[in-house]
Order: sequence, then C-alpha cells, then structure tokens
Amino acid sequence: MKLLLIEDEEKISSYINTALREQGYNVDVCADGREGLFLATEMDYDAIILDVMLPSMDGYAVITSLRKLKQTPVLMLSARGSLDERVKGLRLGADDYLTKPFSLIELVARIQALLRRRPTDGLDISQLQVHNLQLDLLARKVYRNGMRIDLTQKEFALLSLLARHQGEVLSKMMIAEQVWDMNFESDANIVEVAIKRLRAKIDSPFEEKLLHTVRGMGYILEYRDDDPGKMSAYV
Repeated sequence: MKLLLIEDEEKISSYINTALREQGYNVDVCADGREGLFLATEMDYDAIILDVMLPSMDGYAVITSLRKLKQTPVLMLSARGSLDERVKGLRLGADDYLTKPFSLIELVARIQALLRRRPTDGLDISQLQVHNLQLDLLARKVYRNGMRIDLTQKEFALLSLLARHQGEVLSKMMIAEQVWDMNFESDANIVEVAIKRLRAKIDSPFEEKLLHTVRGMGYILEYRDDDPGKMSAYV
C-alpha cells in the first residue's frame, strides 16, 4: 500500500517515514502544502498523513481542496489539540485527527484502521487470494493450502504487489519502483534475486505454480490451466 506523508518538521517526518516503511508501506514524503496537494490529486494513495502547519498552504486548505476531487482517507496531525481544532479538521473532510506529540504505534494503528474502513465497493482490501494462496495484508500473513509461509518484509511487499495485480505482467522496473522505491536499468538483478527467493517459498513446495516469468516482459502471479498456448510464453 502506498501512503503520502505531508509534514514539514524533518525529525517528525523521518520518524513517521521509518515507522511506516518498517510496516511494509511505500511512502512518498513532501514538506510543502501546495506540493502535497499536487501529489495527492495527481497520484493515487491508499491514505494520506497531513500536518496542519505547512508552508505555502496549510493542512486545512489542503484537505478542503482535496475533498473537491478525491476521497482518499486522511489522518491529520497537529500540535493544536483543542476541541475546536479537531472538529474543524474533521468537518473539512479529515477521517481522523491525531495531536502531537503522539506515539508512533498509535499512528500506525490509526492508519491501519483507516485502511480497513475505506470504501471498496464491497471488496475486502485486507484480504487477497490467488488460487489457494491467501494474503492477509493487515496481519501480514501468507498461507498456501492452509500452510503458513514466513516471508521477509520485502518478500511480503513483493508478493502483495503481484497479488494486487494478479493476472497482469509487471516489469522489473515497475516492481523496483514500488517495492524498493528506486529507479534503475531493467537488467539489474535485485528483482530477479527477490523473485527467485519468493518462488522458492510460495511455489517450490507445491505442485501448482503461481509465480511465472514472462520472457522479455516481467513477472505475473496467476493460476494457469494446462493450455499449451498460454504456457509457451512463460518459464
């Protein structure tokens, strides 16, 4: 899941960013209200953490403008903890309001709560399934045929990305940008190594294979039948 953090206090921003990344989230960070609004409207985020006191455009102005275009869940942060300030933020469209100083554990828990209750047209975004492979995105657990599979943080991030795009071919560049938040030439082997390790855990012990390499294109997570024409494109 991808989050946007709009916070101009460098120390706080760094702490929040680190805590969220340790939980497996991808985080974009900016320290300016106007830039934050641009990112929030031009890109798709699962949730936004928005400080009130920001240069160029305060958080209240950001949430007001954002709500005219999108309903992305927003957690507002502020050193102003009065009832009037909290009510103002919520009435302008914030989904939650957290007063500084705060616990990072509480912040992460509130983000998880926002993600659990966001509108999904009846779909449970916390649970993904590809054939007999199940992912619990909030508990960060993976099962196949009912068997628990232990993954590292990056392996889980890689698998959840592939699962959210099941049936779609993802290039190495796309995977690197989403999982490692980096850009590099497509012949770099960091993705190949990660795919190999992930495949050893979720596929090798089982007869039916789900993680496939599409030659010259990238990788795809899907259950396939025995159609020879379909299989010929994969290794």
